Amino acid sequence: MEFTSIDVKKERDTVLRFRREVFQESFGSSDSMNEEDYLDWLQKKAEEFPDGMKLVKKKGETVGQLELSVREFKGRIIGYVHLFYLEKEWRDLGFGLNLYNYAMKFFRDKDITEFHLRVAPENRRAVAFYKKLGMKEAGEELNGKVIRMTGSVNTWNL
Repeated sequence: MEFTSIDVKKERDTVLRFRREVFQESFGSSDSMNEEDYLDWLQKKAEEFPDGMKLVKKKGETVGQLELSVREFKGRIIGYVHLFYLEKEWRDLGFGLNLYNYAMKFFRDKDITEFHLRVAPENRRAVAFYKKLGMKEAGEELNGKVIRMTGSVNTWNL
């Protein structure tokens, strides 16, 4: 797999399609997604974390997207996975581990030992995948719409 920097203007349609699909899978609808706000946010994050905002390609075809950053959470500096996405036909083939390994290297390179993400509880497949990788549930957020999950970078062997 290849991880390429996101050019928000050039890849606009692709990143919006992926984000809509995530909203649809997680919340049953993408109606609450503000596309322009997302594109503005993504552009800023791509400038701040160019090695964290990546399209995932296989044989030249864009098949997924990763959004990784570093942020403060309850007085600690943590890694954060904003988006961990593979198109449906690329799931359950072991490629998710490639994305996960990329994320672990990103966090290690920044001396981050703890990382978080949020996932919709209805997305059972994703929750199971994250638990299989050693992540733990840390509680519900946004009135139960999402679960915060935490993981340790140091326990993962690349």
